[in-house]
Amino acid sequence: MMADSIMSKAATMEIPINSNGDTGTLPEDDSLEQDLQQVMVSGPNLNETSIVSGGYGGPAGGIIPTSTIKDIRMKSRGVGLPNSQSATSRLAQHPDQHPGSSNNNTGNSTEEVSRGVAVEKLDSVKKWGINTYKCTKQMFSERFGRGSRTVDLELEAQIDVLRETKNKYEHILRLATALTSHFQSMVQTQQALGDTFTDLSQKSPELQDEFGYNAETQKLLCKNGEALLGAISFFVSSIDTLVNKTMEDTLLTIKLYENARLEFDAYRSDLEELSLGPRDAATMVRIEMAQHDYQIHRDKYERLRSDVTIKLKFLEENKVKVMHKQLLLFHNAISAYFAGNQEQLEQTLIQFNVKLKPPGSDKPSWLEEQ
Repeated sequence: MMADSIMSKAATMEIPINSNGDTGTLPEDDSLEQDLQQVMVSGPNLNETSIVSGGYGGPAGGIIPTSTIKDIRMKSRGVGLPNSQSATSRLAQHPDQHPGSSNNNTGNSTEEVSRGVAVEKLDSVKKWGINTYKCTKQMFSERFGRGSRTVDLELEAQIDVLRETKNKYEHILRLATALTSHFQSMVQTQQALGDTFTDLSQKSPELQDEFGYNAETQKLLCKNGEALLGAISFFVSSIDTLVNKTMEDTLLTIKLYENARLEFDAYRSDLEELSLGPRDAATMVRIEMAQHDYQIHRDKYERLRSDVTIKLKFLEENKVKVMHKQLLLFHNAISAYFAGNQEQLEQTLIQFNVKLKPPGSDKPSWLEEQ
């Protein structure tokens, strides 16, 4: 009975609860404190009781089980279910295993990488713009006679000779290609004419001998023509490789060299202009940076000039070797064909290792014609 009276008295009082779920300070009542202590000792288990949320005499729907309140308090303190570990203790033991730490770190790293790429691209565009401006300024200065340019007279003369030689060799290549096309048409015409003579020799008994030896002559000319056509095609292929690969590769290096020369003169002019100005602290910093850029472009210019000199030397040696062989082949094959010397023509092909294509190899197969 005493417990019931105490619980009735306690239930009508407001028990403040702080954010941690702990009870606040009760009014100073010694008798109530003693009665509560007695209830805590002899009364029912709090885990099996319930707290009325709406005050004394509230509806049954407002009763909340104590275990639920305990779970809410534990979650508000960062504590999971009884079998789980406290989030605070987990963070203390493993701070790098925070639920959102990996995502945050990944997001931060991705953002940093993107920012770094953007900054790098911006710097690249900035450098390109400055370099383009300086080179354009230098180019117009040279064109209008207001700027100076670095000239290597010996190397410039060799480059001019190479360009002129390439133009002449391209003309030879065009003429040789045209000769191949025309001669191929002639060989095909001779072959058709020989087939026609052969057919007429069989159908015209009174002219069988005349048609016969004309057919043999055209077939022999066609055979020798195919041999000469193989020699000319080999000549054209070699000239094409020399002009469009070997010479073109050297001219590409020359183009890089000329661009490096323009950049070198642009940064040289910039350094000379800064050196003529005042020598305050800011200008000295700019002069030092200009000196650094000037040295970089000077090294690039000298390296490419050396590359061009070496390539021109090897190109000249290669050109002499290739043209000596091809011109001898062309002369011997043409001479043997028009002299009617079939044996000499065949020996020429063997000497220069010219392999003839089998008859009909240029024609598309029946699959390709479908």
